[in-house]
Amino acid sequence: MIATGVSRHHQNFKEVIQSYYQLTKPRIIPLLLITTAASMWMASAGRVDPLLLLVTLTGGTLAAAAAQTLNCIYDRDIDYAMERTRHRPIPSGRVQSRDALLFAIILASLSFTLLAVFANLLAALLAMSGIVFYMAIYTHLLKRHTTQNIVIGGAAGAIPALVGWAAVTGSLSWSAWMLFAIVFLWTPPHFWALAMMIRDDYAKVNIPMLPVVVGEVATSRQIWIYTLIMVASTFLLIYPLGTAGVVYGAFAVILGGKFIQKAWELWLNPSDKDLARSLFKFSIIYMMLLCGGIVVDSLPLTHYLTASLAENLNWVI
Repeated sequence: MIATGVSRHHQNFKEVIQSYYQLTKPRIIPLLLITTAASMWMASAGRVDPLLLLVTLTGGTLAAAAAQTLNCIYDRDIDYAMERTRHRPIPSGRVQSRDALLFAIILASLSFTLLAVFANLLAALLAMSGIVFYMAIYTHLLKRHTTQNIVIGGAAGAIPALVGWAAVTGSLSWSAWMLFAIVFLWTPPHFWALAMMIRDDYAKVNIPMLPVVVGEVATSRQIWIYTLIMVASTFLLIYPLGTAGVVYGAFAVILGGKFIQKAWELWLNPSDKDLARSLFKFSIIYMMLLCGGIVVDSLPLTHYLTASLAENLNWVI
């Protein structure tokens, strides 16, 4: 199948590899892996097995790549209609849908096998559930039919946090679900900021993203509300769950304060696309650094230093 594509649409095998690589939308995947890794560090109290980490991140990459490839197949009609996506492999004719489907099946099979054999069955099943939810619930049922598409569909992007926790512990605790909830609540302000930037593209293909249906003012208000709820939820890992400490708390306060500030600025100026772009870019940095805070906070050295500092302060007092 690939050979046919080469002769008709590609000059050499390198271009074939590039086209199939583009099907996976690789820019989306790193953030999913960061939440997975952070979850693993928290679940293992900072003592992550390097091999398990590698296996889980590889399995997660393959699962995410499969989901994005399937999404490219399903959305090939609207991808062709929008200028910014018209040059993707399927609408441009460089890859046929049947070949992309085979590619996605191979990726998903490799992901499940890798996670089931080298991590555990729960992690493997969760990874597959992410693919099913992303395609069946978000892409098929929600994306083209309701303004709540990204709210409910955000669960697919939050599943990697569960995969990471399950890979380490073989189960799901309240802290795992709290990490899931944080990513779930982060997704609407993150994606709606992007939707405000490219509102005209979605309107052109009749995708009912919130800015298209209710306008920029109402969308910026929803971003503000979700931001407040999301930032507040980050502190539940400290109390009552007790799985994060003061170092993570410092990250959550500083990053959350900045997120709230940017959401507030956008609410005051909902038509300013530069503010929407700034919030969108910061939301990515926010999640990366918050996950970094989880990793640092979970390290045994951090626990030792904070305990020593607390003891010294008590001695002084």
